[in-house]
Amino acid sequence: MRRGARRPELRLPPLEPWDGGPLNPDGDYDGLELRDADLSGQDAAGARFMDCALRGCALDGTRLSHARVLDCVLTAPRGVGTDLAEATLRDVELTEPRLGGTQLHGAVLERVVVRGGKIDFLNLRMARLRDVVFESCVLVEPDFAGAGLERVEFVDCALKGADFGGATLKDVDLRGAAPLEIARGLERLSGAVISTGQLLDLAPALAAAVGIRVE
Repeated sequence: MRRGARRPELRLPPLEPWDGGPLNPDGDYDGLELRDADLSGQDAAGARFMDCALRGCALDGTRLSHARVLDCVLTAPRGVGTDLAEATLRDVELTEPRLGGTQLHGAVLERVVVRGGKIDFLNLRMARLRDVVFESCVLVEPDFAGAGLERVEFVDCALKGADFGGATLKDVDLRGAAPLEIARGLERLSGAVISTGQLLDLAPALAAAVGIRVE
């Protein structure tokens, strides 16, 4: 029986406003609200954010590799080249992002919802996603190559040019993806559920992937 994704249940405490200073590597940030902050180019590799809200922040080239983002809300973040490689995101709501080239390769995402917005060239290579929901968002050429996806749902989500090469899927629901465009890795869709209409759309590519000639 297919199991659905568990969504985060966030109840943030009263938050303190961020003092506007620079982020620091391995910093510890707890119960803070960062509103309209320009964090571009800052280095917070290895930092921990817990019970925080980031609202309208600029993240161009922000380094957050190996960071831990726990029980946090990110609203309308924007930026190109944000580095979250090998980060951990747990119980996170990401709403209306405008991001490009976000690096999440090797990251761990658990109980994460991405709602609205658009993310171009999202790099999730070798990442581990469990209980993740992409809802009402546009993903352009997302890279799931080598990733492990378990209980991942796409709901009213545009999935354009996705790469699932070498990925492992379990209880992944692609029925809400429209369009569903898979550039690579069709043969890795075992463990996913798609609709009849999607099957018809993918049939020529699926046939080609398994070496069936249709005449």
